Amino acid sequence: MYSILKLSSVSSVLLFFYSGFVFVMSFWFMMNNKCFFIEWVILNLSSCSMKMSIVIDDISLSFSSVVCLISGCVMIFSSSYMAHDVFLGRFIWLVMLFVLSMNMFIFIPSLPALLLGWDGLGIVSFILVIYYQNSKSLSAGMLTVLINRIGDIMILVSVSILVILGYWNIMMLESFMFSSYLSLCILIAGMTKSAQMPFSSWLPAAMAAPTPVSALVHSSTLVTAGVFLLIRFFPVLEKWDMFSSLLLMISVCTMLMAGVGASYENDLKKIIALSTLSQLGVMMMSLALGLPMLALFHLYTHALFKALLFLCAGAIIHSGEGNQDIRLMNMMYYQLPLTSSCMNIANMSLCGGLFLSGFYSKDLILELSLFNSISLLMIVMIFLGTALTIVYSVRLSFMSLWSVNKGIGFHSSGDFNVYFNFPMVVLSLTAIMLGAMLQYSFLSFELNSFLLPIWQKSIVLIIVLMMVVVTMVFLKKFYCNKFVSKLSSFLSLMWFLVPLSTYPFVKFSMITGTYVLKSIDQGWVEILGGQGSFSVMTTLSKAGQMIQLKMFNFLVVFMISLMIVVYFVFM
Repeated sequence: MYSILKLSSVSSVLLFFYSGFVFVMSFWFMMNNKCFFIEWVILNLSSCSMKMSIVIDDISLSFSSVVCLISGCVMIFSSSYMAHDVFLGRFIWLVMLFVLSMNMFIFIPSLPALLLGWDGLGIVSFILVIYYQNSKSLSAGMLTVLINRIGDIMILVSVSILVILGYWNIMMLESFMFSSYLSLCILIAGMTKSAQMPFSSWLPAAMAAPTPVSALVHSSTLVTAGVFLLIRFFPVLEKWDMFSSLLLMISVCTMLMAGVGASYENDLKKIIALSTLSQLGVMMMSLALGLPMLALFHLYTHALFKALLFLCAGAIIHSGEGNQDIRLMNMMYYQLPLTSSCMNIANMSLCGGLFLSGFYSKDLILELSLFNSISLLMIVMIFLGTALTIVYSVRLSFMSLWSVNKGIGFHSSGDFNVYFNFPMVVLSLTAIMLGAMLQYSFLSFELNSFLLPIWQKSIVLIIVLMMVVVTMVFLKKFYCNKFVSKLSSFLSLMWFLVPLSTYPFVKFSMITGTYVLKSIDQGWVEILGGQGSFSVMTTLSKAGQMIQLKMFNFLVVFMISLMIVVYFVFM
């Protein structure tokens, strides 16, 4: 156990050191406007040149720094959270392999070579989701890996299109005849990995993984891979005419669906997972509006406060002896004051609280959605999704942190654990300060100056404050309403995406399997195979025996008749 804890500590220190070094290097690359592009020619085959490419620029370095910072915090948290696990060493190596796959995905701009990191994320995420090895984890892992295989197939189809055209690097293309097909394949791949509609059902199911894995997956690695893919290849995608309108419609529906589902969910981890889905919709919406750098900025800020939110949830679950139902939590603020304070910081940043990291990115995205020429319906849906973010965040705080005593026993040991406190404090500081630092000194958005009326400029803040007051006043009355309670099954199941993604396919496969079993395995295969051959041989042998018997009887009668005739002749 000591050697495993030492391995965890060494890996955390290495990740923190790498994160700090790469963050400083990203500043240097940004200030000097540098970008290193390295290509290794593996094979020249006909007109297609097979190359391995690596890009080192401020975007890839900064994203790698954020990933490794969160991974280091997760490793420290895991050394205490998973301390009693028998296979802790295996878990640490899997997490490190997960981080390695994400870094390979970040630094490789070529679609064929990018499959190394892309498939590595899919395989390791499946292993981590089924880590606890029970039937629920297996079903969640199968749902996760099968939906993500759709994105893998789309990447392979994109590679096939590039090979047909004789190219190996998509970034070198200007315009060509298959641009719409290639853009559609990349868009579907990004949608599946980032769980956009109708591929959203795997994201809450992936909560079967350990909580430290959820903090890593839902903040900066697996679910953000789809967004980063679209950001990386945005110059190619924006040439497709339908890209913006299609992605805007899908992302806004995803944001609205996730917000409504989180408002009805009672599982602590699933509420945070659905909030991740909502924020992924915000990032996709920013891409649809033609703002890839702003989507990347929100990806960074969201990764930090979402990892903090999951670590706080893990501390609450660990101290509550595995309880994840927010209806059974009570008075957390008095029993876990530091954890509750960090969770409030993360929730406020998620809602876009003033001068927190989420405020700088989210507020700018919403203001630019008002400035862009999109339909009024989309504007209403965008701000309704923003309002729902405040609703489920305030509901989560009221039901878990500030609720009355419900008479349930509790073991408040979380705030006395340095392995819990250190990563939460580090991520809290980044959730408070990093947004302003990135906006003022790091990321250049290259936005044209835009002017908004004062009422549009202040509408985001008005909605945030108004929804906080409305939720506090009408929260209990709203959920006790009979009409709302009747809609709860539809709304809590993500507009029936969960059963539609599982039951029809399971039923179809069972019916098909039964038909194949009866018609082929127990039908034609048996007729033409073992039982059929046995039956034919049995019939033939019986026929042969009957023929032999009849011939024997004929010979006996013939011999007796012949003997009688010979006897009478000689007499």
